[in-house]
Amino acid sequence: MDERHAGNKSLYTEREWAARCELAALYRLVAHFRMTDLIYTHISLKVPGSDDLFLVNRYGVLFHEMTASDLVKVDIEGNVHDENPESRRLNAAGFTIHSAVHMAREDIHCVIHTHTQAGIAVSAQKQGLLPISQHSLRFYKALGYHDYEGFAVDLDERKRLATDLGAFKAMILRNHGLLTVGETAAEAFSYMFFLERACQVQIAAQSGGAELVYPAQDVMDHTASQWQNRGAEDWYYKLFWDACLQTIHDQRNDYCR
Repeated sequence: MDERHAGNKSLYTEREWAARCELAALYRLVAHFRMTDLIYTHISLKVPGSDDLFLVNRYGVLFHEMTASDLVKVDIEGNVHDENPESRRLNAAGFTIHSAVHMAREDIHCVIHTHTQAGIAVSAQKQGLLPISQHSLRFYKALGYHDYEGFAVDLDERKRLATDLGAFKAMILRNHGLLTVGETAAEAFSYMFFLERACQVQIAAQSGGAELVYPAQDVMDHTASQWQNRGAEDWYYKLFWDACLQTIHDQRNDYCR
């Protein structure tokens, strides 16, 4: 074990350490599925048993190298509550975005924000996400939009972010990227995986130049309802999450430290 991580596990409760390992795994998964933007996006997870503390990445660490010890414990006012001296650097825009959600949504424990090529491309299209695929119909009438205001370093923007997200679990940040949230890391990542794939499909379909085919209105409504019902079943996200973790199984000893 390198000096940077030596002994850090002893600084945290068992529940917090488990949460740190889970969040570090999520960073590795986002890297594995090529949704990163070097060090410039962020994922957060509430600290178990706390209403106002959450974990987020230490600014400057690449997602594919993230470990449990690299995560910063911060409150919704921006105060760092971490005994690890390495965990002090925060991305200011990341704090604004994540604290906005954690302040407004008590039901949400995990928040993911990405800057992918397909996500930004769709965010720059006036019509937004089109209901042209089974993947995109997961978000039919269930997707927020937030207009671009520049780098999200103004804390006043938190109110508008929360308002635009509303009760949804996914949002497109215009000219910026994607945001998904969940009651668990598994749920938030499931939403992000499908939103990212829906954006990729849309850009690919548009690039072909042919006229797009839209499902009938009743089919769009029905499929959206099917997605909603599937997400209400506890086994769905566990099955998805366990399968995803298998893709980085050989990294566990590296990220859970």
